[in-house]
Amino acid sequence: MTGPDAPAAALRATGLGFRYRARGGWALRDCEFTVPGGRVTAIVGRNGAGKSTLLHLAGGLLRARSGELRVLGALPGTPEARARVALLTQDKPLYPRFTVADTLLLGEKLNSSWDRATAERTVDEGDIAHTARVGELSPGQRTRVALALALGKRPDLLLLDEPMADLDPVARGEIMAALMTDAAERGTSIVLSSHVLPELEQTCDWVLLLRDGRVELSEDAEALRESHALLTGHADRADALAGQHDVVHSRVSGRQLTALVRRRGPVRGDWHVERPSLEAILIGHLQTPAAESSDASAEPTEVAA
Repeated sequence: MTGPDAPAAALRATGLGFRYRARGGWALRDCEFTVPGGRVTAIVGRNGAGKSTLLHLAGGLLRARSGELRVLGALPGTPEARARVALLTQDKPLYPRFTVADTLLLGEKLNSSWDRATAERTVDEGDIAHTARVGELSPGQRTRVALALALGKRPDLLLLDEPMADLDPVARGEIMAALMTDAAERGTSIVLSSHVLPELEQTCDWVLLLRDGRVELSEDAEALRESHALLTGHADRADALAGQHDVVHSRVSGRQLTALVRRRGPVRGDWHVERPSLEAILIGHLQTPAAESSDASAEPTEVAA
């Protein structure tokens, strides 16, 4: 949807960069991307790629050192952004001495648009007693309580940093179903980071792939599937293949070549062609050595935090 009635971009970055002073080096640099509103977006990348840093910037916990990031058209951390954005971090900070009921009451007092029914339903679906103290809950149960706070806020943008890491497969499926329902019914924009790539196949419709602090892909998931192909053929045709398509990743076994390519046009020749899964595409891009660039050593100018 375009035009004046189109929803604001969930995330929009222009020259975005961030470095941790104590560690040195850039966690994110020269990032340019737009994540459309109303999408379920997966942020993927290897450990240290900058996924958590990006979510913390979007949630207003960090401030960009260079460039700019906007959430729903607003600067992160401003009153306008805080009212519309909810962030669930990996450490899921909760008060351990509070009961679950106390925690939900705190959420209600801090948020004018609080949805008690949604928050309580998220807790109850995990069979968690409201009288239990948060510090006595299992990691998976604490995740549910933290997610209940995020969903109870009824945000327009929900940021989730590895939200399912502490949950068993059944609980992960239940939580993802709840998130998909919220996205479908309310048009909530959801941006989540995850290492569980198979679970993204049926849930995410936009992909943001980070490599070494830079954005390599920011695209519609279905368009990615359509533009890629998994080819199998004779190994001696590798050079010809590279001249016709962009080879993302390839391997040779004996005389057989298997290659994930981004097509420049129709696949011609004696190739067995398969449509790759989103997981295969993402793994292929992550396995490819980072491209050398002429300005790889240049660093963006740091500005005051």
